[in-house]
Amino acid sequence: MKSDNELKELVRQKYSEIALQDKDVNAASCCGAGSCSTEVYNIMTDDYSAVEGYQPDADLGLGCGLPTAFARIKKGDTVVDLGSGAGNDCFVARHETGETGKVIGVDFTPAMVEKARANAEARGFNNVEFRQGDIEQMPVGANVADVIVSNCVLNLVPNKSGVFKEMHRVLKPGGHFSISDIVLEGELPPVIQQAAEMYAGCVSGAIQKSAYLELISSNGFTGVTVQKSKAIVIPDDILSAYLTPDEITRFKNSNTGIYSITVYAEKPVETACCAPGCC
Repeated sequence: MKSDNELKELVRQKYSEIALQDKDVNAASCCGAGSCSTEVYNIMTDDYSAVEGYQPDADLGLGCGLPTAFARIKKGDTVVDLGSGAGNDCFVARHETGETGKVIGVDFTPAMVEKARANAEARGFNNVEFRQGDIEQMPVGANVADVIVSNCVLNLVPNKSGVFKEMHRVLKPGGHFSISDIVLEGELPPVIQQAAEMYAGCVSGAIQKSAYLELISSNGFTGVTVQKSKAIVIPDDILSAYLTPDEITRFKNSNTGIYSITVYAEKPVETACCAPGCC
């Protein structure tokens, strides 16, 4: 079993490579695992083409949802994007928050931060900045963000509870987040886990949906709502390398599976102390 630091270093190395490779390679899975299926393309990613503010050159095809479409961003908001990659969701958020707002992207990989900064500079986006850092220890002050977004990132982080704790710190009271991520429902047979991992590297860090939602609540958030849920279907040409036709049928008819979910939650407005001993 690798330590948390070893896992983080693996992620850093992998995403450094992804920052330099072609989008078509990345988009075959949410984690740049490569085009290993001829049956389905982009099973993780959602279509951004109709989203206002979308910048195709900044989309590496690594997401599993459209969190900015659900994030209720208002003009003038300060938005923080966790795992900002080449800047795609930051640029969509900038369209929503306008010239009077601010967008801060945080990414673990220096090569990604460099790519995102170049994308912002080329477009003259002066109210978007990118910071290199660990989202378990964000390089962002407390009570700064009106909104936090993230797209298929927490599944890569060993200490998910630590990230939610940091999100709570960084959000203003009354602020909220909308994040897309990969979760599991039911126990995947080891052979299915292996097949899924071959197709999409982010599955190995996914946890049970119920545990994921509980982590959000236990870190002080309220109003936890699943805004969207999408089943991630492993192509038959991948499954057939591991399972017989009958086993594939049984798996598809079971209640277990891999899902992309988009989750919303709020940081409560702290109640002022109104009497001695009430706090």
